[in-house]
Amino acid sequence: MNESYNPQKIEEKWQTIWEERKLYEVSEDPEKKKYYVLEMFPYPSGRIHMGHVRNYTIGDVLARYKRTRGFNVLHPIGWDAFGLPAENAAIQHGVHPAKWTYENISQMKEQLKRLGFSYDWTREIATCDPSYYKWEQMVFTRMFERGLAYRKSSIVNWCPSCETVLANEQVEDGTCWRCKSEVQAKEMEGWFFKITEYTEELLEWADKLKGGWPDRVLAMQRNWIGKSTGAEIDFPLEEAINGEVSLRIFTTRPDTVFGVTFMCIAPEHPLSEKLVRGKPQEKEALFFMNRIKKQSDVERVTEGAKKEGVFTGSYCINPFNGERVPIYIANFVLMGYGTGIIMCVPAHDQRDFEFAKEYGLPIKVVIQPVGAIKESSLNADDMEHAYEEPGIMVNSGEFSGLPSEEGKEKVIQCVESRGFGKRQINYRLRDWGISRQRYWGAPIPIVYCDNCDVVPVPDEELPVELPLDVEFTGKGGSPLAKLESFIKTKCPKCGQYARRETDTMDTFVESSWYFLRYASPNYDKGMFDVEKVRYWLPVDQYIGGIEHAILHLLYARFYTKVLRDLRMGSLDEPFTNLLTQGMVIKDGAKMSKSLGNIVDPDDMIEKYGADTVRVFMLFAAPVQKDLDWSDEGIEGAYRFLNRVWRLVYDCRVRINLPPAPSLARRGLGEVNPQAKELLVKVHKTIKKVTDDLERFQFNTAIAAVMELFNAASRFEPEGSDDLAVLREAVEAIVRLLYPMAPHISEELWQALGLEETLVDKPWVEWNKEIIDRAAITVVLQVNGKVRSQVLMDSDSDQEEMKEAAFSDEKVKNYIAGKEIKKVIVVPKKLVNIVV
Repeated sequence: MNESYNPQKIEEKWQTIWEERKLYEVSEDPEKKKYYVLEMFPYPSGRIHMGHVRNYTIGDVLARYKRTRGFNVLHPIGWDAFGLPAENAAIQHGVHPAKWTYENISQMKEQLKRLGFSYDWTREIATCDPSYYKWEQMVFTRMFERGLAYRKSSIVNWCPSCETVLANEQVEDGTCWRCKSEVQAKEMEGWFFKITEYTEELLEWADKLKGGWPDRVLAMQRNWIGKSTGAEIDFPLEEAINGEVSLRIFTTRPDTVFGVTFMCIAPEHPLSEKLVRGKPQEKEALFFMNRIKKQSDVERVTEGAKKEGVFTGSYCINPFNGERVPIYIANFVLMGYGTGIIMCVPAHDQRDFEFAKEYGLPIKVVIQPVGAIKESSLNADDMEHAYEEPGIMVNSGEFSGLPSEEGKEKVIQCVESRGFGKRQINYRLRDWGISRQRYWGAPIPIVYCDNCDVVPVPDEELPVELPLDVEFTGKGGSPLAKLESFIKTKCPKCGQYARRETDTMDTFVESSWYFLRYASPNYDKGMFDVEKVRYWLPVDQYIGGIEHAILHLLYARFYTKVLRDLRMGSLDEPFTNLLTQGMVIKDGAKMSKSLGNIVDPDDMIEKYGADTVRVFMLFAAPVQKDLDWSDEGIEGAYRFLNRVWRLVYDCRVRINLPPAPSLARRGLGEVNPQAKELLVKVHKTIKKVTDDLERFQFNTAIAAVMELFNAASRFEPEGSDDLAVLREAVEAIVRLLYPMAPHISEELWQALGLEETLVDKPWVEWNKEIIDRAAITVVLQVNGKVRSQVLMDSDSDQEEMKEAAFSDEKVKNYIAGKEIKKVIVVPKKLVNIVV
C-alpha cells in the first residue's frame, strides 16, 4: 500500500478488474429477489455534464448497495440516440448524423466508465439502431390497425428553426423546448397516438402510484390530463347565423351561470367569422383572429399572458335570466378544449376578471363566502380579484341560498330537464402528435397508394430503414421528403406505385419503451423476451429529472398500457418508484456555456478522481434538492478520502489481525470505556447509514461515516481487544463507503488483507444487542411524579430528551390542555415537566 492516495491509479486498476471479471453482468435467477434500478438514459451529445454525473451516481449507489443486500440487480445503460442535434451537426459541419452520434456514444461511454458506474454493458442499446426501432414500427402498425394511431389535419405547434412540429408538452412559455425559438401555430396533416383513450386509466393508476412517486409529479400529470366535470349549456343567439341558433358552452361552474356578463369564443371556431360578418367590428376582428391563430396554444394560456379580445358585435341570451350577453373573440379560449366557447363570470374567475377590467365589462357577484355577514360580503365595485372558492349562491333566482356543490347539481338537472344542455366531462389532454418533419428519427411505416389509400408496412418488410444517401441543407423540411429513392415504393397490397411517409416519429416514442428492451437487448423474435420481462419488470427504482413529468413519464405510462392491450406485454405501469433529483447549478444558476459556469467532469476526475466527484455529488445536498457546485466542497471531499486512506495506512500494521466477531458475544463489559464507546459508535453508524441508504439520504449517510472516521482517528488502543475494536471500526468505514466511493473502498479492503471484492460481499450488519445495551433509561415525570420512561441513546442531548418526553403518549395525557411552566432535564437520567 502506498503512503499517498493516488485516485487515478487505483480507479483504473479496479475498473479493469471489474470489467475483466464481468462482475456486473447479470442474468435471471428465480432463487434471488430481483432489483431493477434505472436512470433515464442520456442523449449522446458528445460530453456528459454534471447533471448526468449526479443522476448516474445516485443510481450506482443504489445498484451497489442492493447487490450487497443479496438482490439480483439489473443496472443497464443505453443511448436516446435520435434527435435534432445530430441533424443540426450534419447541416453545420457536414458530418452524417449516424457518424456524429456513434462517435459521441463512444466518447461518452469512456467518460461513464471512468466514473466507475456498475453498468451491465452487455445490455447497451442505441435507439437509432434499426434492430431497435424496427419493433416500435411494428407497434405503430398494430396501433394503426386498432385505431390508436391515426392521421388528421390539425393546428399544430410549428418551430420555424427546427422546421418541425412540437407536441404541446414540448412548448415552453411559447418557445421550442430545444432551440427556444418562438413557436407558431400552423395547420398540417400529421400522425397522432390516441393517448386520450387512456385518460381515465392514467388518472386511476396515478392514484395507485402514490407513495412510490413524488406527489408533485403525480399532481403535474393530473393537471396536464386536466379532467373537468361540469355541464354543456346552450345560450340562444339573439339573431340566428347561417342556421345556427345557439352557442354551446362548457363550464365547470354551472353554479355561477347567473353571473355571466359576456361570452368568449376561440379565434379558430367556425362561428367566429360568421359572428362578425357585416358588423362594424369585422375588419378589426379578422385581423385579431389571424394574429392570434399564429400563436401556440401554450403561449396563449401561459400564466401571466395578457388577456386580449375583440367584440363581435353579436349577442346571445342567458337562458336562466334572459339577460343580453355580448360575445367576444378572445386569445385565451382554445378550440381544442370543451366546445371552444366559454361563458365568462368575472366575479368568480380570475381570467374573466382580468378581461372584464381590461374591456370595461360588468361584474356580477353570484357566490358569497359561507358565513359572510353583510359587512364582509363581496361587492363587485370593491373587488380587486375574483372570488373563485365555493360558497352560497346569491342573485341566482330559484337557486339562491344553495351551497355551490348542491347548486351545481341542481343547475345541471335543470338544463337536462329543459333540454338546453347536459352533464359533461372534458379533459385538457390532447392526442399525442408524433409526426416530425426531420430525418434523424424512426421512419413512420406507412405508404400511400392511389388504389389502396393508407397502407401499413407489413412485418416482413420492417424495419423501414433510414437511407444514408441524403443531403442536409437545413431548408425545406425533411431531407427524406426530397429523396425520390426513399419515397418511391410498391404498395404492399396491390403492388402498384406508392409513396412512403416521409415524417419520422417523435423521439419520445423511443424512450417510451427502452426500459423493456434492456431485459433482452439482443432478442430478435419480438420487442423483448416476454419471460425475461416478466422477471425483471417493472423497474423498481427509476431516477431522473422532474422536467420529464409530463413528457417522457406520461408517454411511457401510456405506451406500456398500449403494449398490454395489444397483448405484446402484461405491465400496467413501467416504474414502481420514481426519484427526481435536483439540478446541478453554479453561482445560483443552471450550468450553461452562455453563462460561462460549466464544470467539466473530466477535469474534476483528472484532478481529484472519480470517487471524490461521486462523494461530493452525494454529500453536497439532499438528492431531491438542487446542488450548488462548490470548489471548496469538492476539495473537502478530496481531503476526507485522503484522510481515510491515511487512517488505513497508519493502522494497517497494528490492526492486521483477524477481526473479533466474538467481542460482542463476550459483552461490552470486557472492553475499556473508550473502546466500548467506539464499538457502540460503529454499530450505530452502520444502522444509520443503512437506514439512510434505504431512504436515499446519501448526504447524511456520508456525514455519519465522517463522524465514525473522526471517532476512530481519535481512538488510542491499549490492548488486543482495543485493536479488534479499531479494526472493526476501520472495516466498517471502508464497507460503508463502498457504494459511494467504490474504488478507494476496494483498494483499502485489499490493503487490510482481505482478498474478496466488495461487489458481492454481504452488507455489514449492525448488532442490536450492542446498541441496546449502550442505551439509557430516561425517567419521565410530570410535576415530580413518574408517569413513564423511555430508552434513549446514551449520547442523547437535552433537546432530544425533551422531545422524547413531549412525544410520549402517557405524558401527553397528563399535560393535555395545561400550561407548561418549565421543563427540568437531568442529563442521561430524567425529564420533569412542571404544569
